[in-house]
Amino acid sequence: MGRSDKLKFGAILHGVGGSTDGWRHPSVDPATSTNFDAYKHKALTSERGLFSFVFIADGLYISDKSIPHFLNRFEPITVLSALAAVTQHVGLIATISTSFSDPFTISRQLLSLDHLSNGRAGWNLVTSPQEGAAHNFSKAHLPSHAERYEIAQEHLDVVRGLWDSWEDDAFTYDKKTGQFFDPEKLHRLNHQGKYFQVNGPLNVQRSKQGYPLVFQAGASTAGKSFAASNADSIFTMSESLEKAKDFYRDVKEQATAAGRNASTLRIFPGISPIVAESKEAAEAKYQEFAALVPIENAVTYLGRYFDDYDLTQFDLDAPFPDLGDIGKNAFQSFSDNLKKRAKEEGLTLRQAAIEAATPRPQFIGTAKDVADKIEEWFEEEAADGFIISSDIPNSLDDFVDHVIPLLQERGIYDTAYDSDTLRGNLNIPLPDNRYTLKKQKTH
Repeated sequence: MGRSDKLKFGAILHGVGGSTDGWRHPSVDPATSTNFDAYKHKALTSERGLFSFVFIADGLYISDKSIPHFLNRFEPITVLSALAAVTQHVGLIATISTSFSDPFTISRQLLSLDHLSNGRAGWNLVTSPQEGAAHNFSKAHLPSHAERYEIAQEHLDVVRGLWDSWEDDAFTYDKKTGQFFDPEKLHRLNHQGKYFQVNGPLNVQRSKQGYPLVFQAGASTAGKSFAASNADSIFTMSESLEKAKDFYRDVKEQATAAGRNASTLRIFPGISPIVAESKEAAEAKYQEFAALVPIENAVTYLGRYFDDYDLTQFDLDAPFPDLGDIGKNAFQSFSDNLKKRAKEEGLTLRQAAIEAATPRPQFIGTAKDVADKIEEWFEEEAADGFIISSDIPNSLDDFVDHVIPLLQERGIYDTAYDSDTLRGNLNIPLPDNRYTLKKQKTH
């Protein structure tokens, strides 16, 4: 299947966090989601830990049921552009939807970020799972799950086509002749498709790393197929070692079947490690944090995965309700998996809500406990690296200060950055310009 030779890490910069009530922790500033200094601290901590990238999640619809971070947070390109000025090595990944954006705008913004950061930009491509987002973008309805991926494929093809508008040596800057660029190395895309009609060319040249990396997080059948064919890196869930291994094997095999070199495709399960001086102390940290969430908030949070369906109408301690196809066009992989597990394991609504709102981390304990588990997943080919979530105060600092040195001692994590580009640090090859490549093949 192929894998990277060393572990890689990324960090999600998630403001006050992904829970309903984490902001109530005594050590959390409730305004963190719009506090640039907080983002800067985590980005610099990630860079100190030699992380390959930081990642900004995003969404395009809120309601009064949304978690606090969603209600009031930075737009990704804006905050990442600011972070580009205060970091030197860590990659900068922006979440942007293909369902509600124009390819020309996105290609220009991301390639601009790539130049601002000297080759460290990436795109977390999402298709947007909430009906409300459509109404924020003058659309009558959210496209079906299948159509969203059809749109995404054409959108990505257009974006990458625009990124190749200029060959790498197109700009001659010849002051003697007055030639600013070589017109034979400028190319119009002239795309006429089902969803997009884009002529080009883009008014930004290719970057130091060619162009930004593409990340994708779809876990449905369509999502995995799309990612295996198109993505440079994949974000996924980390339910168990065996399920992670199955996902890893499946996607790498699909990538190979699509004609790709699977060893250059990076797979990153998301984890929320809790590190302390003892297992008991780590467990106490988790229990303190989980206790902040009232059950009614947990039920509301769970409803988000089912397009904000009102789950409060059901008995908390009865078996998880039969929801039929509710959630099918929203967070499909999560909702399908939860309904399946609830039936197999006899989960109640209360159990499902608590698990969704404050999942108990698998990576919890002493620094050695966490390092051992990370090494196991890496060696067992369940991951090429991990996305670190750090809602609990100081958890990212604890991970960098105590777990990273152990992984370096074991020889499975770098002791210095390999490169000053995101592509270089993830060992993903520089993309050829399609027009230069065509000329080479012709000659």
